[in-house]
Amino acid sequence: MLRSMYLGISGMKNFQTKLDVLGNNIANVNTYGYKKGRTTFQDLVSQQVAGATAPGANRGGVNAKQVGLGSQIGTVDTVQTAGSIQSTGRPLDLAISGDGYFIVGNSGTQNNGTVTNPMYTRAGNFYLDRNGALVTGSGLYLQSSTNQKIVIPPNSQSYGIGSDGSVNYIDNTGVSRVAGTIKLAKFANNEGLQKVGGNLFADTPNAGLVTTPANITPGNSGTGTLVSSALEMSNVDLSEEFTDMIVAQRGFQANTRIITTSDEILQELVNLKR
Repeated sequence: MLRSMYLGISGMKNFQTKLDVLGNNIANVNTYGYKKGRTTFQDLVSQQVAGATAPGANRGGVNAKQVGLGSQIGTVDTVQTAGSIQSTGRPLDLAISGDGYFIVGNSGTQNNGTVTNPMYTRAGNFYLDRNGALVTGSGLYLQSSTNQKIVIPPNSQSYGIGSDGSVNYIDNTGVSRVAGTIKLAKFANNEGLQKVGGNLFADTPNAGLVTTPANITPGNSGTGTLVSSALEMSNVDLSEEFTDMIVAQRGFQANTRIITTSDEILQELVNLKR
């Protein structure tokens, strides 16, 4: 069988993966804090027909002769560029202007309110549960600089969140108090984080969670400040995604033509017997 037929198959598989990534980006164009994916290709091993030779006394050198054996997926990246910040007017909506991630997790009475099993997110649409704790839409607690959940007493008159992450409220006697300070996570390699769904990222051995200092707050240790009453939008650019989709579609079609042409050549070989 012709090698070109299998080369076309490898190209079709790669472009199909690229189309899947592009489709996921477009599906999440309005997902808060979403970071788009990007697919890159690389060539497979090349079969050497003849090796290179060095120049001699009577003849010059000759380059190697190689035939490539197709392409493969090189990387599927998570592009961690910042999305645009959109004002919402809702005081519990927070956006990070700069680097850093909100830390969310589980908690319970057995650990005195300490947030455990941390996950990381750029989506800052938070809510209050009936106990006054700041939670995500799925009920995960927002972690404070003391690794505790942040609770605003239900009988508070008002509350607000500063750019430094401080959560303040006016109690029922009219006294201003601090419920806690939001903690941020910083990573040496943001693209090393793993998407786990629900607008969440998980730490990986290649992400490099910065642990010194132990409690990083907004605006410190290279992290950004908080923008209250605003949310970070997806960093997906529809014009770019549709352009890449056209290129991927044409690439897929070109590889199908390789298979069609190879099939026609095989048909001609079969017809030689007639």
